[in-house]
Formats: sequence, structure tokens, C-alpha cells
Amino acid sequence: MEMIPTLGTKPSIIVRQTEHTRLISLAMAAPGRDLDVADELLAELERAAVVDDNIFPTEAVGIGSTVSYETENGQTRTVTLCFPGEADIERSMVNVMTPIGVALLGLSPGQSINWNGRDGHVHRLTVTFVEPHVASSAA
Repeated sequence: MEMIPTLGTKPSIIVRQTEHTRLISLAMAAPGRDLDVADELLAELERAAVVDDNIFPTEAVGIGSTVSYETENGQTRTVTLCFPGEADIERSMVNVMTPIGVALLGLSPGQSINWNGRDGHVHRLTVTFVEPHVASSAA
């Protein structure tokens, strides 16, 4: 796979207040093998605009959002972003504590980002569609 140079600027991202708090805790508690991803997640959370859950834009990728994106080589994928305990590749449930999960967090349609894959290569994706998470009424 061809190496893609990392661009100096990343797109602006937005995160729900409750998710921001929980994600910081997850990143801080990450085991040794996940430290690189945890560091990347913390860096993304630091630069994110954090908003009250009630005003989080429906077009932004949050936990529970189903997102379609296109890769640098033209492949289209659709996944749902989730917390670690809910990840399930067969159901296209992607853990936010993975490189692709960190990359997707907070993006909106039309935004692109470079991300470092576990394969050691830099990849690029562009979000094409976001279906918002519909919270259940059960608490």
C-alpha cells in the first residue's frame, strides 16, 4: 500500500459532553498494548469542540452513529461506532478504541482525515453519510 503523507491540519470535530468524559476515562485506563490508540484518542479529545448532548449535531459521528465512509482507494464501508464492550466486526460495530474508531469520532459528511493503521501505514477516509444514534428511552 502506498504511504500517504500526513497533512498538517486535521478537520474540526465535535463530541458530546457525556461521551467526552467517558472516553477520557477509557483512554486513561487503556492497557499497554493500546497505549498508542489511547494517546491518539486523548489528542483528538483535546482538540474537539465539546457540546451538551442536547445540541450535538445529528450529522456528526458520535458513539452509536452509523457512518459511511470512502477510503483512499475508493472502497466504501458502513460501520457503527461503539464503546469497546459492544464491538462486533460481523455486525460492523467498530470500537472507538481502535485507530479507525478514533479517526471517525466527531467527523461530519464531507470531512476527510488521515489515520495511522495498525499496519503501520497512513490511510485516508472521507465521511459520506452519518445516521445518528437513536437513544433508547430506557435508562
